[in-house]
Amino acid sequence: MSLDTRTRPDHEGSTTTVSPGTNADARAATRESLEDYTLRFAPRSYRKWGAGVVATSALGGIAYLADFSIGANVGIAHGTTNALLGITVAAFIIFVTGLPLAYYAARYNIDLDLITRGSGFGYHGSVITNVIFATFTFIFFALEGSIMAQGLELGLGIPKPIGYALSTLLIIPLVIYGMKTLATLQVWTTPLWLVLMVIPVGYLVLANPDSVGSFFAYQGESGAGAGVSFASVMLAAGVCLSLIAQIAEQIDYLRFMPPKTDENRVAWWRAVILAGPGWVIFGAIKQITGLFITVYLIATLDPAASATANEPVHQFLGVYREMMPAWLAMTLAVILVVISQVKINVTNAYSGSLAWTNSFTRVTRTYPGRMVFVVVNLAIALALMELNMFDFLNTILGFYANCAMAWIVTVATDIVVNKYILKLSPKYPEFRRGMLYNWNPVGVTSLALSAGISIAMFFGAFGPAVAPYSPIFAVLIAMIATPVMAVLTQGRYYLRREDDGIDLPMVDADGNPSDVTLTCHVTGMEFERPDMLLSNELAPDGSKQYISSLALATDKTGKYVLPAQR
Repeated sequence: MSLDTRTRPDHEGSTTTVSPGTNADARAATRESLEDYTLRFAPRSYRKWGAGVVATSALGGIAYLADFSIGANVGIAHGTTNALLGITVAAFIIFVTGLPLAYYAARYNIDLDLITRGSGFGYHGSVITNVIFATFTFIFFALEGSIMAQGLELGLGIPKPIGYALSTLLIIPLVIYGMKTLATLQVWTTPLWLVLMVIPVGYLVLANPDSVGSFFAYQGESGAGAGVSFASVMLAAGVCLSLIAQIAEQIDYLRFMPPKTDENRVAWWRAVILAGPGWVIFGAIKQITGLFITVYLIATLDPAASATANEPVHQFLGVYREMMPAWLAMTLAVILVVISQVKINVTNAYSGSLAWTNSFTRVTRTYPGRMVFVVVNLAIALALMELNMFDFLNTILGFYANCAMAWIVTVATDIVVNKYILKLSPKYPEFRRGMLYNWNPVGVTSLALSAGISIAMFFGAFGPAVAPYSPIFAVLIAMIATPVMAVLTQGRYYLRREDDGIDLPMVDADGNPSDVTLTCHVTGMEFERPDMLLSNELAPDGSKQYISSLALATDKTGKYVLPAQR
């Protein structure tokens, strides 16, 4: 080692050579992101988990109880038959659109923002979708926090405003660290969560077989759900489709999947499908279960129970009381609510902080630290809770669904149609600054058309008769506009450069991202090949230098960015 360098221990305890002249801001951002890879490709050296552990961790995040409320709300509003059809329609759309996204995340080890950049939106264009996703995380954090506060009030007598604050503050210390801590939390809490949720539902069916008939006969609070109504089905589907952005949280785990090889091919695909789009299968089951318990409480115990039957703590408490003493029923109901909300809200807080950090860094070229945006995201969620958003659940989720669908369907269509059928979009997901145009009209225009028109429909701009069908129009417009825009632009705005200046293959013999490392001359640290590109600044001796995507993201000068080729 020369006298011009010094060493710094990295997160694994080894040493990295850092030259004294390296950029301190970029180096600080790199060090902090080593635990969660906030803005970056997840390198193979970090991805030490097996496919099963990653899948279990990802599915641990869907332990949330909002599904029980959503199922109850759409059932009370539209009756069992229409609610079941709406849940099925939404689940089908979510599964089909989520599969290509999950595959790209697991195969190329990048999150949905990085996928979105190269799938029709551009380097800055995906900031729009990051804001949509961050909105998802604080809306659902607020929803889950509200459910926890309901449990704390019922079980411990804690007033809801204080419960909202407690459910928020409890999460902060759990999301200081990244994937390692979250994986441990999700794996160890899942068995207890399953027991507390599954046993009471099984008991209800076995001990009260008549409840099944009452469930299918339920016509909703107004009694208008006696038959199938396409408008009611679409309204129910619209509320359920607000969960379409959940795939982004699944991807925040799936990006840590191990390389796909011939030996692990079956396990790899099983994990990707179940923990990727497969989350919606479990979600739909929970929605149906929530409706089933609600109908039981209303029809069997107390018709007036509809006032609280959409609150999960009351749903499970009602069933537990059929099985055991009241004090034990209350204890288990509160434990179930707290465990469920912690499991999902650590994911909401973690994923939301990644989304905000990513957007802020690209816009300002400054990396303030992920924890800043953990606090920002949770502060917004706490404000929503204190404003009692739970009472306006259907409206909030129905509106949000249009934005989320426009984004997810646009990206999924770009991958399936523009990349593999039209071949106008590059198959390898590019995400690095300088390689992409800042804005790509393909995705941005499709998103604007899909979200804009469907939101206008939702609020009655085209008449009340059309309003229920806004979710279907959001999907159809995005599916049509995305390939049309790619054809009109002939794919010109996907890549600013086709050559990143590095004469090393991007993938290995199995098609996985290469694990060959190069040194970033700005941070002095080593990064794997997919995270690197040639720097536009030559070394003092005139030789080539390389730079990491993170160092480029925080560079305010632009002097390292290679000139455009196209």
